[in-house]
Amino acid sequence: MWPSGRIKRLAGIALAAGSLAILAAGCGSDDDSANAGTEAGMAALPQGSEPVNLDPGEFTTEITNPYWPMRPGGRWVYRETDKDEVKKVVVTVTDRTKRIANGIEARVVHDVVSQDGEPVEVTDDWYAQDSEGNVWYLGEDTAEYENGKIVSREGSFEAGVDGAQPGIAVPADLEVGLAYRQEYYAGQAEDKAKVLALDAQASVPFGSFEGVLQTEDTNPLSDPPQVEHKFYARDVGPVLVIGISGGSGREELVSYTP
Repeated sequence: MWPSGRIKRLAGIALAAGSLAILAAGCGSDDDSANAGTEAGMAALPQGSEPVNLDPGEFTTEITNPYWPMRPGGRWVYRETDKDEVKKVVVTVTDRTKRIANGIEARVVHDVVSQDGEPVEVTDDWYAQDSEGNVWYLGEDTAEYENGKIVSREGSFEAGVDGAQPGIAVPADLEVGLAYRQEYYAGQAEDKAKVLALDAQASVPFGSFEGVLQTEDTNPLSDPPQVEHKFYARDVGPVLVIGISGGSGREELVSYTP
């Protein structure tokens, strides 16, 4: 329910036209160019499989975007419920970094999903922030478990490898209606999203929040396509995910350590 594998860990993107982070964008047909845009006045953002070339010199592992500040040691604990199943999700910002194939140094964020004390999915997600303040999602190394053994690594990808393209995990500039690609790895990770509101409210065990960023995230590879609404609180990060279609789960923040 959060970016790829089982739960897409919240990815978004808002790149200003002419941002130094994007040196060049792949060219497509006239129709592709038209579809890449959003409403009038909004910058055209990467869509679908459209490639982008990024300058590693414009990126940092110090992630300070207020809608998801990722300081080393930061820790979010979530409760995920779906029908009669209850899972625990722990997301930790590590002090480790990884050089991605496209040359960008990324922060490693460790994500563990467990049920009854046993791991269900363990993932290292890779993020970096550009000079505009956009947090890019650069891939993940994920493993699904059954009875303590790895049974699948589906959803793993790395930007710059085998045609995989990055998306972003939280924009510097937000506008209602903004649509964008969160990630792209053909047949494995093709999530997309759009901004629904900047003044939403969310109430979870950790607290109640106003002025919340709300997005609609779609995984077109599931059958039927999975649609979720995600909520990000300033100075905290993701606080709530609600399944809208293709699933009925709810994931809510229980505790947060900056």
